[in-house]
Amino acid sequence: MVIGRAAYRVAEDEALAAVAGYTIANDLTDRASVFREDMPAIGSDWLRGKNAPGFTPLGPWLVPAPFVPDPGHLQITLTLNGQVMQDESTSDMIFGVARLVSYISQTARLLPGDVVLTGSPAGSPAGSPAGSGVHHGRALTDGDVMEGSITGLGSQRTRCVADRA
Repeated sequence: MVIGRAAYRVAEDEALAAVAGYTIANDLTDRASVFREDMPAIGSDWLRGKNAPGFTPLGPWLVPAPFVPDPGHLQITLTLNGQVMQDESTSDMIFGVARLVSYISQTARLLPGDVVLTGSPAGSPAGSPAGSGVHHGRALTDGDVMEGSITGLGSQRTRCVADRA
């Protein structure tokens, strides 16, 4: 979701009023870079593991909130090289949009333009440990193509390219 107005310590029943619209994002993680064997004291390095060029593609559209009557009932589909890896509803997420906005706003001041990634139900090849490629016993490789869509928000296509550095 994309925040449209400042939100700080908002109640869950008021939280959706802060949302300007909804879009698609693919929160990629380079699992080979996230765990720091050279620096065991820090464990995981989420900056390095989630911020390579091309990571977290966003869009292609921002759908205004009034055109998404119920963000809690949208179908999320993700394919990897044509194989369905995820086909779930946002109703299956542990925390809904309003609860997430409210919870985040208890600590952080959300400002217009801030993007909040909700996570997704299990099955995505590049998400949290429960919904990751680890879940499927597969990591993304050079040439893989992910296609994701969310009901009413559009679709995106991401081709994986190995870092040649």
